[in-house]
Amino acid sequence: MPAPSPGPSPAPSPTPPDLTAALRTERLLAIVRGSDPDASFRTVMTLVESGIPLVEVSLSGADALDVLRRARAALGPDAWLGAGTVLTAEDARRAADAGADLIVTPGLGAGVDEALRLGLPVLGGVLTPTDVIAAEAVGVTALKIFPASAVGGPAYLKALRGPFPRTPFVPVGGVDAAAAETYLAHGAVAVGVGSPLTGDAADGGDLAALRTRAARFLEVTGAVRR
Repeated sequence: MPAPSPGPSPAPSPTPPDLTAALRTERLLAIVRGSDPDASFRTVMTLVESGIPLVEVSLSGADALDVLRRARAALGPDAWLGAGTVLTAEDARRAADAGADLIVTPGLGAGVDEALRLGLPVLGGVLTPTDVIAAEAVGVTALKIFPASAVGGPAYLKALRGPFPRTPFVPVGGVDAAAAETYLAHGAVAVGVGSPLTGDAADGGDLAALRTRAARFLEVTGAVRR
């Protein structure tokens, strides 16, 4: 008797989105952390509508997982949507369940490990050369220098790039428009920007002012891109 034909092959796992390519193209990751969930959602949508497609919702904000769910439903399955301040494995799982396709952490730990196990790209927090070596060893996608402004700003990035010239660094912390331009000129693949960009919008503040700040940051990143 002929051998039974094999069943259908399992579907391949989806290819993770290319975070490094997106960072190199967009040069800007917006960070939303608010006390008002509705305002945080409106802030996410305003940023995307203003031309900033890489947005992170910090889990330290009010009802952040619900903000992520609402934003994913509104933006659709293919839009970038990050979860930030991911500390634990449970944080990573809950963020993924809420629709995050990018995990951002302030440092290395269980949140990084679980996100990588789930196949999600990770922007992992580092500060020292030892951190950089550890992050690259576990396969972190890109490295968030945090808190960048507290350890020397662009000069510190320049120093780190000496031993790590090909590492995709993203400075975060105290990055205003002028600092963003300098970081990018010093070799950062992108910058992560919170309150200098979002202001008080995620707490219920003026969205028109948010659009103005977004336009200023896009001028900086667009000039560098050209």
